[in-house]
Amino acid sequence: MKLQESHISDFNKKSSEEHQNQFDFLANTLEKKNHNTKEIINSLTKFQVAIPSWALGAGGTRFGRFSYYGEPSNLTQKLDDVGLLHSLTQTAGAVSLHIPWDVPEDYNAIKEQANSLNLKFDAVNSNTFQDQKNAKESYKYGSLSNTSQAVREQAIAHNQDVIKIGEQLGSKSLTVWLADGSNFPGQSNFQTALSYTESSLKAIYKTLPDDWKLFIEYKPYEPNFYSTVIQDWGTSFMLANACGDKAYTLVDLGHHLPNTNIEQIVSTLMLKGKLGGFHFNDSKYGDDDVTVGSVKPYALFLIFNELVYGMQNNPQNPDLSWMIDASHNIKDPLEDLMQSLEAIQEAYAKALLVNQTELRAAQQAHDVVKCQEILQNAYRTDVRPLLAQARQQSGGALDPLALYRELQIREALIKERGKNSIASGL
Repeated sequence: MKLQESHISDFNKKSSEEHQNQFDFLANTLEKKNHNTKEIINSLTKFQVAIPSWALGAGGTRFGRFSYYGEPSNLTQKLDDVGLLHSLTQTAGAVSLHIPWDVPEDYNAIKEQANSLNLKFDAVNSNTFQDQKNAKESYKYGSLSNTSQAVREQAIAHNQDVIKIGEQLGSKSLTVWLADGSNFPGQSNFQTALSYTESSLKAIYKTLPDDWKLFIEYKPYEPNFYSTVIQDWGTSFMLANACGDKAYTLVDLGHHLPNTNIEQIVSTLMLKGKLGGFHFNDSKYGDDDVTVGSVKPYALFLIFNELVYGMQNNPQNPDLSWMIDASHNIKDPLEDLMQSLEAIQEAYAKALLVNQTELRAAQQAHDVVKCQEILQNAYRTDVRPLLAQARQQSGGALDPLALYRELQIREALIKERGKNSIASGL
């Protein structure tokens, strides 16, 4: 299914007057406070978030998975779904593939399809947390950190193969999330596991193309519950430094223990020029992978405040990669992704309203109350008209979710694909 421009333009006309009134009021208010609304809207239109190929089907838990019907059962259909998202929102202009779940059968055809949908290929993701069909070695006791050289070599070779697949698609980065760890005390030697991991990552890094980046993800627990080899940002940072200048830490918002100060981690990594990118989601207890902004919207804003500061003041840090990494247990995946995209853009827009010069002066003067007021005044601003204006200027819908439901897109996908289709890799 592909949206026509008339679908969006006709829909926007119905609410254009109401939107214009809301936007004009907000723009006038912001201009009086010396905010440049044109620059903010321009920043919003440029901010693109990659959609992972695995997020287009219904997610699940360790205990079960419930299909939402009409799921994309192959890569072609997944690209079609991302194309729908991008048409509606104009903020999902990239797709991130997980290998071997989504290996293209015809690279030229897939690239042509992506191009027709105005999509680029973001980071490619390796998978050594599952045993693959016909694999000679098992990852039951780890992959890059395994005490078996044969297992480590298999895992290294897989990552190198993923790089080659990404090269054919035009991707420029590899993301490594390592599930390696232990479930019981004494099961693993911490130093040995870390040393093997470092040497394995270095072997992968050596085959990285000159214009590529290596993103090293971290997670404190799960699927192993006693120890994880790359358990925190410091370990990822250390491994990235050991690999070289093209290796960076990747932050997944759900990969932290409760109450971790993620915004401080972000700030530190950008200061050191080692923040590579983000996986967006939200959580209440752990790695819940729920809709972005659904639980901790203020925390998301505080993170973006540091990101905006870093993007303005840390030229030593490269342009960041952005991706949603969520699991849709009971929601329509496309609706969930639209809500996440909206939350990300909202947090970004509010962070752009923070007067960093004024905040810096208040910090220097130890005016704690003023510091809080500056942040909360920006956070309390309803920036949704700015987001709608940015979408409209780019050819998207003023209200993507409302148009999605009005056009009954999920019903059309079910009619096209049936109720028994299941997204690959889930």
